[in-house]
Amino acid sequence: MKPAPFRYVAAASLEQALQWKAAYGEEARFLAGGQSLVPTMNFRLTQPALLIDINPLTACAGVSKNGAQSVRIGALTRYRSLERDAATARDLPLVHEALPHIAHPQIRNRGTIGGNLAHADPASEMPAIVLALAGRLRAQSVRGERWIGAAEFFKGALSTALEPDEMLTEVELPAAAARSGACFMEVARRRGDFAIIGVACTVELDAAGSCREARIGLCNAGDGPVFAEKASASLKGRKIGAAEIDEAAALVQGDIDPGGNVHASKAYQRHIAGVLTARALKTANERAQRGH
Repeated sequence: MKPAPFRYVAAASLEQALQWKAAYGEEARFLAGGQSLVPTMNFRLTQPALLIDINPLTACAGVSKNGAQSVRIGALTRYRSLERDAATARDLPLVHEALPHIAHPQIRNRGTIGGNLAHADPASEMPAIVLALAGRLRAQSVRGERWIGAAEFFKGALSTALEPDEMLTEVELPAAAARSGACFMEVARRRGDFAIIGVACTVELDAAGSCREARIGLCNAGDGPVFAEKASASLKGRKIGAAEIDEAAALVQGDIDPGGNVHASKAYQRHIAGVLTARALKTANERAQRGH
């Protein structure tokens, strides 16, 4: 199929892109990698009046360390760039481990982190990872800019807190701390398919080996990325062993409401979520004990 007619402009600057977005609002769409947008346009599920090509805005791409505690990623950063950057493995091990699971290499060559997060597909890995890491997202418009916490950014399936005139320009994630560990796991029918269930875990230990903080995020477990609040809180202040992991896995199963589909029933998704949570938590805790 072919998209409905639309006007195309290539933005020469961020300011120009935001001016176009302010003028057209919801009738305008930004084009970066186009890996999610173009298929929906071809099926005429999305019919923008204006397509704003932001690929020339190279200043909106790249990764930089923001002090010792956090990493900032420009919204136009390609997944392939993150995958090849040694700093990703060092500072963002959860992201590094998940990247090979995201679609296929051809899509990662073009797809951008900002486009993926703004699309907010509940089955996508990166929204769940940003939620598990308690990341922040920077939105800009002609009116100014604001930072939005991940918990407030994702509103539901394909829905975010971005206003009609705003553009997601940057993502800030915490750098891995000492005595912390992370793990990402998913089950999919085929490599590159959307996950039946995906689980992202982080564990940080104190000097005595007890859990200072644990965070568990899931993809394809609800109408948006899911943060398993009860399960995460159950681990805090405790030494993580088999009993604590089993308890957290059971709480995850109670926290989620997967939709079920032709590939997996709701009950099967819930079962897989518990299995993957237990495995990912065990791995993250072992990595934290090793200090990386």
